[in-house]
Amino acid sequence: MNTDGLTSTFLLLGVTACVYVISASPIGDVELFDGITSGTNVKLVPFLFPTHLEFLELSFTLGETSATVRTKKPLDADTLTHSVNSEVLKVEAVDKDSSSINNRVTYSIDVGGLNDTASVVIYVEDFDNLNPYFSHSLYQADFQENEVLPLILTHPEAIKAQDGDTGINVTVTYSIAAVSPERYGGNFKMNSNSGVLSVQTAIDREEMNGNMISVSIKAAQSDDSSKTANAVVLVTVEDVNDNSPAFDQPNYSVTLPENSPVDTILFTAHVTDPDQEGFVGTLHILPESAPFHVTPDGAVKVKNSTALDRETIERLTFQIEARDPPNAATTVQVNVTLQDENDNSPTFTSNRFEAKVFANQTEGMLVVQVQADDPDEGVNGQVKYSIDFGNDNGYFSIDEITGQISLAKTITLLQNRILEFPLYVSARDGGIKSLFSSALVMILAPGNSKPQFLQKVYRGTVKEEQDPGVVILKVDFLAIASETPVRLQIVTHTDKFNINSTGEFTTAIKLDYDNGPHSYSVEITITDGINSDSATVEVQVTDINDNSPVFAPDSVTKAVPEDADVGSSVIVVTATDKDSSINQEIRYSLRGGEGRFSVHPVSGTVSVAVGLDRETQSEYNLLVVAEDQGRPARSATATLLIQVSDVNDNAPTFSEVEYQLEVLETKAVGETLLTLSALDPDEGVNGRVTYSILQQSPSSGLVAFELNSTSGALQLTQPLDYSKVKVYSLTVQASDGGTPTLVGNSSVVVKVKDVNNNKPEFSQENYNEAVSENLASGASILTLEVTDKDEGGFSNGFFLHTSDTFDISKQGLVSLRNNVTLDREKTDRYIFEVVAVDQPDAGLSSTAQLNITILDYNDNAPQFPNIPDPLQIPEGSYSEETPGEVFTIVATDADIGSNGEVTLSLSSPHPLFRFREDGMLLAVGSLDREMRETYELLVKATDKGSPQLENITTIRVSLMDVNDNRPEFTSRSYVSSFLIKDAEKGMLLLTLSATDPDEGNNSLIAYSFSAGSSPYLALDSETGAVTLTSDLSDLTKDTTLQLTAMATDHGKPPLNSTVPVVVNLRLASLVENVAFLNSSYNFRKRENQAAVSVVGTVQASSGSDLYNVIYTMKTHTDMFSVEANGDIVTKAMLDKEQQEWYFLDVEAVDTRRPPTSAVTLVRIQVENVNESPEFPDEIYKASMFSIAPYKTPVIHIKASDPDVGDTENLIYSVLGDTSHFDVEPTSGLLYVVSAAGLDAEVEVEVKATDPQGLYATTRVKVAVEESGSSSDVVTITLNQLANTVEKKRSELERSLGEALEWTVNIVQVSGAMDRNSVSRTTKDTVKAVVRFFAVDDDEVVPAGEVTKKLQERSAVVKKKLAELFEEDTYFEVETEPQIPASNQDAVIALGVLLALSILGLIVTAVLIVRFKRRENHKRDSLEKHFDDDARVEGYSNKSLRLSRTPEQEQTRPEERRAEDGQQETDRNKSQWGGRRDEDGTDHNAVRFSKDRSSDESSSSL
Repeated sequence: MNTDGLTSTFLLLGVTACVYVISASPIGDVELFDGITSGTNVKLVPFLFPTHLEFLELSFTLGETSATVRTKKPLDADTLTHSVNSEVLKVEAVDKDSSSINNRVTYSIDVGGLNDTASVVIYVEDFDNLNPYFSHSLYQADFQENEVLPLILTHPEAIKAQDGDTGINVTVTYSIAAVSPERYGGNFKMNSNSGVLSVQTAIDREEMNGNMISVSIKAAQSDDSSKTANAVVLVTVEDVNDNSPAFDQPNYSVTLPENSPVDTILFTAHVTDPDQEGFVGTLHILPESAPFHVTPDGAVKVKNSTALDRETIERLTFQIEARDPPNAATTVQVNVTLQDENDNSPTFTSNRFEAKVFANQTEGMLVVQVQADDPDEGVNGQVKYSIDFGNDNGYFSIDEITGQISLAKTITLLQNRILEFPLYVSARDGGIKSLFSSALVMILAPGNSKPQFLQKVYRGTVKEEQDPGVVILKVDFLAIASETPVRLQIVTHTDKFNINSTGEFTTAIKLDYDNGPHSYSVEITITDGINSDSATVEVQVTDINDNSPVFAPDSVTKAVPEDADVGSSVIVVTATDKDSSINQEIRYSLRGGEGRFSVHPVSGTVSVAVGLDRETQSEYNLLVVAEDQGRPARSATATLLIQVSDVNDNAPTFSEVEYQLEVLETKAVGETLLTLSALDPDEGVNGRVTYSILQQSPSSGLVAFELNSTSGALQLTQPLDYSKVKVYSLTVQASDGGTPTLVGNSSVVVKVKDVNNNKPEFSQENYNEAVSENLASGASILTLEVTDKDEGGFSNGFFLHTSDTFDISKQGLVSLRNNVTLDREKTDRYIFEVVAVDQPDAGLSSTAQLNITILDYNDNAPQFPNIPDPLQIPEGSYSEETPGEVFTIVATDADIGSNGEVTLSLSSPHPLFRFREDGMLLAVGSLDREMRETYELLVKATDKGSPQLENITTIRVSLMDVNDNRPEFTSRSYVSSFLIKDAEKGMLLLTLSATDPDEGNNSLIAYSFSAGSSPYLALDSETGAVTLTSDLSDLTKDTTLQLTAMATDHGKPPLNSTVPVVVNLRLASLVENVAFLNSSYNFRKRENQAAVSVVGTVQASSGSDLYNVIYTMKTHTDMFSVEANGDIVTKAMLDKEQQEWYFLDVEAVDTRRPPTSAVTLVRIQVENVNESPEFPDEIYKASMFSIAPYKTPVIHIKASDPDVGDTENLIYSVLGDTSHFDVEPTSGLLYVVSAAGLDAEVEVEVKATDPQGLYATTRVKVAVEESGSSSDVVTITLNQLANTVEKKRSELERSLGEALEWTVNIVQVSGAMDRNSVSRTTKDTVKAVVRFFAVDDDEVVPAGEVTKKLQERSAVVKKKLAELFEEDTYFEVETEPQIPASNQDAVIALGVLLALSILGLIVTAVLIVRFKRRENHKRDSLEKHFDDDARVEGYSNKSLRLSRTPEQEQTRPEERRAEDGQQETDRNKSQWGGRRDEDGTDHNAVRFSKDRSSDESSSSL
């Protein structure tokens, strides 16, 4: 190239020198530069793409006037980052001066100063010289087991391979090269066109060793299958929950003591699931009503202790369901057998037994028989009877077995009296802790009686108009109906009243106060057929309110103006009532009207209460209510419609305070610009609106606008000119037609709008920008600046362009489209025009050109060449010092510079192979083809670009065989024995067999005899068959032929091995094998004996004294061995609980050549030796409240027994003092007996005993927390039997807790007699004493607070008690006597002394009273005595009183008091025969209560 010519050309045209070079062309000259000034130094410098200099060099020597640019290595279009129209180097033209002397332009390369440039472009043409490549060397995919589907979603992206040549890009076909593990090769297929990998056969993850499968894939060019690329797809098989859970047993059978506490563990069920996470489902008890629940870990526990009642159901069956959705649930059956406990008190067939003793009584006669049943088993259910109290006079006796009560001695009957003998009989069972219950036996000894009324006159009232049957009153009377029936009758007014046998006096018809009498006097009588009495009933009839008020009329309409004053009257509405007095008085009220009206309650005047507004509501519907003052009140209603009339009180209102509009200055005159709207809510002329313009601004000679007075339409009357007036402001008015007229105002702003007439302008005509090809989608590139002289500038403008690669926003921001990426290898420059339009409609536009150049980025991964498959290398002992060369792999990279420098390595270090720097694969470890024939290696090619890219392929190295293995015989010796008489020429005696793991000729074997020979034998060298050469007829004795056979391979050099061959030629017998004397042996061995002890002896015989026998243990060699004499010896201590049976194989081998062997079976059973139970802990720790009640659980203690099956049979007991604690014998639950007097910490020793008497002990340290005291215990009494309450103890705790809203713990339940009751019925006299304390937030509530709340919530407590006992139950709060327990005996003694003193006084009083009674009896022999508190069923509904004649009523009061006292004394003596204090305390009852409490306490403990 002549530089003179280049100078002018370049300066004028900016010419670019281009050199076209074919890819992979040889090294040669590119361009010649001459005219270089001598002495000027020239060199090549980088320009734009520094890496291009590695392909070029400059041939130049200082002083020369020309320089040559030439290639220094072949050019490759695939390795050039910018291969199309890219600038390779820059030649600088330097102008030293612009003067006429120095205006010569010389060219140099990279000379500083003022300069200009010329570009040299080398065009590189591509040819097919590269393999295809995958986008990634490693892909990952996953799918669920049991699925058959295409693996469309792979990571990091879809599988894709393409031709490595940039310009050719031949299509590729995909295939699977290998699958690891190999057995899953048939489970996958690959679409040859799309490259989509599919699962064509389902895979079961549970059958896999892991969960990953490696699939090696290959892509080959469609026009040349030898050009391939490899990649690996790691496929993860995800687990699917497709297996049902399984229990460890087919069913469970357990025993459980009845009444076991909540959360007692029965057993633990173990559930397995072969899925990945194991069993992660849920466990349920079926049915849910079963009294058990199961925890997530399989522990089956008691859920409802009350349901574990052996007497109700002895065996329980339920199922455990293991559910692992979505699989079907698995169930297992559980059988629970309940063991009996003495938990049932004997139950009488009746709570009350009754009998009578009449005058014909005899000693020993049967009075009554009681019966009680106990559902417990054995002695727990055996019942014995006794009379606890009430038999003080000894009138009765009871048979403890049959329950028959007999008369022990005759009873003296009293005239006109019924003697009562309430006996309290107990039934006790035979349990270790005996339980009992009591029943009342009421024995009556009746005398004569006379019926009579208790009053002569009875008074009652009844309301009129009630239905017949209203009870007016109940008449009191005395009679003994059980002996002599009585009849009550009405003598007068029999049509209006009735009386029944109980004395209820009722109406027979409706009574009318208004039309009938206001009162009645009715005579009644009572008689038993012999004696009779009469009385009078006075009945008063009362009036009722039975008339309602009435409106006339009941519907009214009234109009009222909307400006009516508040308080003004609207209308008066009245009603009348036919009743009189207070029932006639009427009060008025209003309903509805929204509070805008009111009514006077007496006059009925309706007034305006709140101002009215017709426009808000034009009418109101009211309901006037009239109600009288009767009880119950009666009422009537009337409807009132109030219509509100209009008043002109609203001015018109425009829809807008200010109207704004824009009008083009070209708008035609007469066109409507806007329609105004104003509303007036008034009616008629008051709401009719007229429109007008009040003012126009700016004002002008001619009015520009007019307003239609009716429609409100605003029209243009004069042309508009934007240059003169830009904005008009109008004041408009709306007037209504009312009187006076009301008006409303608004304003209208009219803006005159300009017309567009200026084009937009770009800031430059051409925009040039360069960006990298890895520019992110959506990234910004540059901003186009556009201006417009019109109003608003280019704010409404937009851009138009034809590029599908770039976007231009409304603001002129040029960016790469969101869904587009740049690839410099496809397009390295973009040129397109951009049009700017200033507005959407009829807009003006201008144009600019945008040039965007794409810069290179390292985005090409290295590519592998075609690699033979497999690569071969001879097997041998290679090392790092003496490696073996396998194959040279030269990987290429389409990038240049460091991006194109490729390093080869194995994906993970391999002990046998590595790469050398030049790409040679070396073997650096020992390779044995017989151990492994092929190796699959993952090869990684990595470039040095940033970011670094890599490619992975799989190569297979196959080992070529070397003769390095000798033939190996299949047996250590060959022996054949046969009878000479059976010999025939050619007879096959035996066949030698040897193997050689080498291949080809190296594995071909020839057989021969290397030592020894016989004329009788022949050996086939190929088959190894040994045959006879004759019939052996010349042999006359046993002969043994011993030879050595050799097997030789055909390798170079050949290798061989030998084996002994023995042929026994026998005249008579062939039996010469070793054998055991017995086919099997059975031995027993006790457990826990020292190791190295003899179990038994086995014996085998070789059949000849010439050979010995050697014994070998083949199984359980860790536990047993066999001695030389056949003794079986233990090597470790045996434990039956770990394993009961051992099955051994013992082998006997003789010393023959070759040896014979035999195996016998030895069975060893480990016999049990009873071992002591064991506690897991030496010391247990627990805590409790200082006022914990009886049976409060403290801790569950569990021992284990090493003996098989004995753990469940252990018996637990407490050693030492058991007054405070006890333990359940079968479950090991330690519970409280009594917390009284416990220290802050106590220690209890518990023993567990097995069925053979061996035991273990442990200690329990119990911390006693002082959270309460005995003063916090509250005592209440219930009118229920103590055993009934005890059976419902837990339910009573729950009921009291719900009523008091605290947690209630019952300390004790005992029985007691009611001290103050004279009546002898069960519910009144026998009471259960319940002592308890309450807990709130772990704190014991003081007794005072509990007592107060019991009184406040007594109704709730009674309701809960009635629900619990299913009958009315009453309670009383008892005051605990503040007497120390230590002084109790002294108090009882003092009480006895006091009682004796009082008894003396009573006897004296009795004598005095009897003397008086004799005198009274003389005066009136008709006097009868009755027991004032007797309550015998069927004869009395009131306390009995002595019937007296009017004359007797005149007896002096002091005499009557003495008589009553005598009666009371006699009754007490006849009934109880005991003593009472002045306060009524019965000492016999007190003594019984104490004894019974003690019995109950000991029983419950």
